Amino acid sequence: MSLRFLPSKITPRALWAAAAAALALVLVAVAIVVGAGQQPDPAGPAAGALADVADAQAEAKKDSGRYGSFWLAGGDRSLENLARPLRTDGVSDLRAIDCADGWVAAARVGQDVTVRSSEQDSAVLAKAARAGSADISRPDCVTPEAVDAMLADLGAGPEQPAPAESAFARPEGASGYRPGYHITPRENWMNDPQRPFLLDGLWHYYYLYNAGYPEENGTEWYHLTSTDLVHWKDEGVAIEKYKNGLGDIETGSAVVDYENSAGFGKGAVVAVMTQQDEGIQRQSLFYSTDKGYSFKPYDGNPVMDNPGEQHWRDPKIIRDEANDQWVMALAEGGKIGLYASANLKEWNYLSGFERKGLGILECPELFQLDVDGDPAKRTWVLAASANGAEEGRATGVAYWTGNWDGTRFEPSDDKHQWLDDGSDFYAAVTWDDPRLTEGQRMGSRHSIAWLNNWAYARKLPTQDWHGGADTVVRDIRLKTVSGKPTLVSTPTNALKSLQGETVTAGERKLTPDGAASLPEQGLPDQGLPAPAGGAYRLDLTLERAAGDDGSEARVELLAENGVFATVGYDFESEAAFVSRDGAAKETAGLAPDYGAVRRTASAPRDGKVELTVYVDHSTVEVFVNGGERTLTSLVFPSGAPTGLKALTKDGTLTLKSFSYTPMAAAS
Repeated sequence: MSLRFLPSKITPRALWAAAAAALALVLVAVAIVVGAGQQPDPAGPAAGALADVADAQAEAKKDSGRYGSFWLAGGDRSLENLARPLRTDGVSDLRAIDCADGWVAAARVGQDVTVRSSEQDSAVLAKAARAGSADISRPDCVTPEAVDAMLADLGAGPEQPAPAESAFARPEGASGYRPGYHITPRENWMNDPQRPFLLDGLWHYYYLYNAGYPEENGTEWYHLTSTDLVHWKDEGVAIEKYKNGLGDIETGSAVVDYENSAGFGKGAVVAVMTQQDEGIQRQSLFYSTDKGYSFKPYDGNPVMDNPGEQHWRDPKIIRDEANDQWVMALAEGGKIGLYASANLKEWNYLSGFERKGLGILECPELFQLDVDGDPAKRTWVLAASANGAEEGRATGVAYWTGNWDGTRFEPSDDKHQWLDDGSDFYAAVTWDDPRLTEGQRMGSRHSIAWLNNWAYARKLPTQDWHGGADTVVRDIRLKTVSGKPTLVSTPTNALKSLQGETVTAGERKLTPDGAASLPEQGLPDQGLPAPAGGAYRLDLTLERAAGDDGSEARVELLAENGVFATVGYDFESEAAFVSRDGAAKETAGLAPDYGAVRRTASAPRDGKVELTVYVDHSTVEVFVNGGERTLTSLVFPSGAPTGLKALTKDGTLTLKSFSYTPMAAAS
């Protein structure tokens, strides 16, 4: 793929342009090289579409006093609503992002991406330059990170260096179950994630940690930092337990107080979390003036004393700018309580959202997203970790879409949905990137969850650490699926930085005996390597084509002592599934919950089903049909991993495509 830049007005000057080789299928590296006399064809579809964007932006600014955003593939039509329909003939995708003072747009035709902005600055074209956002002429109110994110959405993100060969080897001393690219503690216990925040280009993330497990109870906040939400640096415990007489440090949330509403200074980090002492749950405030590395308890703790409730925990705080207030969602048994504050210290009850049949609600979330990327369909989401036993499910994250008016959340549908349908997805948190434009932040946000299940969380066969792991960071969007707004999840783009060389296989038939020429056995006549180790990504497209008589496709994950998990799709019920096979001694103590097969309904698209599977030694995350549904599970192989096998339950089905990509460790 090549990336090309256009100034706001095409001039007769020669432009520098270039084409650079791209990493096939999974990772695109883009570069500009010197090329005197070369420039995008001014009569070509990309240049024409971007010229039309420029004209429409000028019309929008003149008529409405603002610029607009647009995404052909993503559904955003804001610019068209402000101006007029855009001409998109001949382009495979077109996107524009905007801010108060200007805009940046990009068009894709085939493998080429051409960029244009509201700024007339062609200096970047006077030298060889990397095709990254720093080289794109842009208004000051559009950050480099916003441009990078736009280009990544078009398949032309910034160049990612290939992982070192050593990153694919198991770290010395790592146990067989230790994941390589998922967050786990070096030792002891972990559970609930705490929502990350960004300061000075660095993400700060905390999880609940118990250094005394299993002899001691109580958790505290353990601190990690990252620049990309994939590679993490260990910063140690940030908030210790049992230091202020109110108990341990449990789940809550931290915010950056840019306007000093709490009085600890502009830019102070303010964390409000549950402390529990002798069974009484209260909400306490801790603050940091060193950017989240250490915290002090507020002298007025607790900021919310328990009114006599047994379950009263997990405060999640957001800034509600439309109503000039801080808002807290608090788990109160079968209800989510909603509170408001002007200073993060004094909280007033606003309303409650109560639902039956979901057990004790925990770890609530409240946020906004645009349905199908359309700002005209901006929607609020209220979510909570819940128990799906009455529906034949595991615990998970339930959510509702609707409206928040500053006082009350009103769902558009009383029926909840589930963010993940696997066995091990709980206590999820979500957040956006403040460096992006408003349209981008409302188009998608990040998410991470605890990859475990309280039914067997304390019985896992791991020895060098306990409590499972975190999921990979995901990007979630609201997309209309089967007529309703649905949270769709995909692995965050930065995870591609861990990918090795992809091996692919073309179309072939699946039978109960397997599939010929898959890179699963590593036979000499195939010339394809077998999956090496237990950390990799699989991409499959399945079809029940004319003449096929099979019903169920399966990918068996193999270890020395047999199949330890199966990922598959049932064309009869139109559902993907994960089963954790066998009765190995390693998992005998996790019965009966561990042995339950988890399914999620997702109909074929144009007759085809796409499965993306991330395997990391003791974790499996499955994304169905572009993440319209997901299945997340812990798995425990009996012996070292030995590869995989693709086959059917009976009859034949068609494997349209298959690829295997090794994944490097994140540290």
